[in-house]
Amino acid sequence: MGGAVSAGEDNDDLIDNLKEAQYIRTEKVEQAFRAIDRGDYYLDGYRDSAYKDLAWKHGNIHLSAPCIYSEVMEALKLQPGLSFLNLGSGTGYLSTMVGLIVGPFGVNHGVELHKDVVEYAREKLDDFIKNSDSFDKFEFCEPVFVVGNCLEISPDSHQYDRIYCGAGVQKDHENYMKVLLKIGGILVMPIEDQLTQITRTGQCTWDSKNILAVSFAPLAQPSVADGENPDAVQLPQLAVRGLQDLSRVYIRRTLRNLTAAIAGGAVVVVVDDGGQAKGAVQRLPQKRKRRRCRRRRINTYVFVGNQLIPQMVESEEEEQQLSEKEEHVEVEEAEDRDIGDIEVLKQVNVLREQITTLPLPESLKAYLLYYREK
Repeated sequence: MGGAVSAGEDNDDLIDNLKEAQYIRTEKVEQAFRAIDRGDYYLDGYRDSAYKDLAWKHGNIHLSAPCIYSEVMEALKLQPGLSFLNLGSGTGYLSTMVGLIVGPFGVNHGVELHKDVVEYAREKLDDFIKNSDSFDKFEFCEPVFVVGNCLEISPDSHQYDRIYCGAGVQKDHENYMKVLLKIGGILVMPIEDQLTQITRTGQCTWDSKNILAVSFAPLAQPSVADGENPDAVQLPQLAVRGLQDLSRVYIRRTLRNLTAAIAGGAVVVVVDDGGQAKGAVQRLPQKRKRRRCRRRRINTYVFVGNQLIPQMVESEEEEQQLSEKEEHVEVEEAEDRDIGDIEVLKQVNVLREQITTLPLPESLKAYLLYYREK
């Protein structure tokens, strides 16, 4: 499933396309998608395919199409402090985006069938925490992944506010999934070739809504030898944050709020007549939204069930008018970039710089920075 939007050149371009096609509709979902580069979850040598609206699979590693993840994130209606369960958590891409929204006082659990994929997800999560500048822009709920079959979860497991299943669910497993959901909670899963949003409105009452026609591989059925009972999958415990960890959350929150006023600034080096550099901190204008240069006509197709429906393409006259407008914008952008002898350096990570300048022991600074390498 996929191909509903045109390919992008990078992650921001992909998100622009998803917004334009109305797959991403809310600001918090957009921020989460921009913070996590989809290409980081691809194996080396396959990254060129990361920004196409297509699913990707290599061995046991699998990523759904971006348009699917967009619809899932919107349908879950995530809020800070909610508990989330990802059935078939895969690379951890979706779980990491969810963690940016539910925040440090939420719950973020994942169950994945393949042990090698869980190890891959943990590596990607560790890389995000230690190396991504996006990590310092959010309060994060770190995902916890366990190995197991989603259809073998212990019957005495706790319930969740939000659940997503990333594999096709057969009709006779629908109630099994619903039991894991709290009253008032939302479950999103593919069932009978429809991505479906199910809201639990009472102890035995539900509201269902079909979101999108999809095609998912079915959930793996438990393989039980004759006379054997499978080991039940134990979901992670609902851990309570310690005082030290809470202190880290609130210190980082305070510093982030204090530096918000200069978060959009950058170091600017001004070269005077004598060739001497004078440093200054200057607030830069907001980055202009990038426009895609349409050098050729693109026919976009949307899959609905088994039908391939072409998206409307502008006439040659409309394309010419749009091209002229975009050329005019490119000229304006070029003029904006012509700043003479002023050299704009790379924007620093403000939160990290604030922490490193605090009069604290190095071990405490390392803890506040989550032992980050960057």
